[in-house]
Amino acid sequence: MIEAQDLTKRYGDKVAVDHLTFRVEPGRVTGFLGPNGAGKSTTMRLVLGLDRPAAGRATINGRQYAELAQPLRTAGALLEARAMHPGRSARNHLLFLAQTQGLSSRRVDEALDLVGLRDVARKRTKGYSLGMGQRVGIAAAMLGDPSVLLLDEPVNGLDPEGILWVRNLMKQLASEGRTVFVSSHLMNEMAVTADHLIVIGKGKLIADCSTREFISRSSEKSVLVRSPDAGRLADLIAAEGGKALAQQPSDGQAAALTVTGLEAPRIGEIAAGNRIVLHELTPQLASLEEAFLELTAGSVEYGAGEMPAAGAPAPAGTTAPGSGQ
Repeated sequence: MIEAQDLTKRYGDKVAVDHLTFRVEPGRVTGFLGPNGAGKSTTMRLVLGLDRPAAGRATINGRQYAELAQPLRTAGALLEARAMHPGRSARNHLLFLAQTQGLSSRRVDEALDLVGLRDVARKRTKGYSLGMGQRVGIAAAMLGDPSVLLLDEPVNGLDPEGILWVRNLMKQLASEGRTVFVSSHLMNEMAVTADHLIVIGKGKLIADCSTREFISRSSEKSVLVRSPDAGRLADLIAAEGGKALAQQPSDGQAAALTVTGLEAPRIGEIAAGNRIVLHELTPQLASLEEAFLELTAGSVEYGAGEMPAAGAPAPAGTTAPGSGQ
C-alpha cells in the first residue's frame, strides 16, 4: 500500500504538490492522471524518497522509502526508462542493481525473460530503441519481485503488442494482491487498465474514485436511440426540451439518434405514448478522455494561447509537455 498524507512540495514560489492526501490500495491497478505540470512525477519522487517534502509524508507499506532495508524487494519503480549507462548492457545494468540488494544473477535472467530481452541482454543499451529501454526499466522495477510498483508512463515507446503486454502484466500483478500505481497520458489505455483513479491538477487532488465513477461524473451523457420512425421521434424529443442529433445509419439498421437533455426512461415513455417502435435505447457515458478534459479544465497549466514565449524559462517544478510530469 502507498499512502500520502498532506504531502506538499515547493520549488521556490511554485507549489508543485499541494497538501495531497490519498491511498493506493493493493489488489487493483490505480491510474494516476493529471495535466502536464500537475505534479504527478514529483509526487512519485516524493513517495520514493528522491525529493524531500516541505510538509506531510509518504509511506510504502507503512514505512518511508528511506527506512526500507532492501527497497527493491518492497517497491519497484519506473520513472525514467533510459536512466542507465549507455555503455553497459542491459544484463550488467540489472546485475549491478541486483548486487546492491543481495539478489542473484538468476533473478536478473528471470527479469530479462519477463520483458522479452534475453536475446539482446548483452548488447550495449545505447543501441536500444525507446521501447527496449522501457522494457529494461520495467525489468529493473520487477527485479526484487516487489509487492508495490510505481510506473511512470510505462508504455511510452512501445508498439501495440508491447502495450498489450504491459496492460496484461499490470492486471496480473494486481490480481496477485500487489499495489500497482501507474501514471499515463494515454486515456484510452487507462480506461481499459485502471480499476481506480487518482486525478490531480496543479498539485491538488481532483478525484479519488473508481474509473467508472470518474467517467459518470462527466456531464457529457447521451442516449443512443434507433427507430424506423426516428424523424418523428426527434420532433417529439425536441418538444420535450431534449436535443436529438441524427446519426448516419449502419447497413441494415434503423436510423439512429444521439439524444441529450432527456434520460432513457423518458425517451422510452415518449416513444411508447406515440406508438413509435424502438430498436435500441442505450445510455451513453463520456469516454475517460472526455471526462478527464472536462473535470480538469480548470487545472491546466497552459491553455490554448497561453504558452510562454519562445525562450522564456518554464515555471519551476514543471516540465515540457510529454515529459511525464
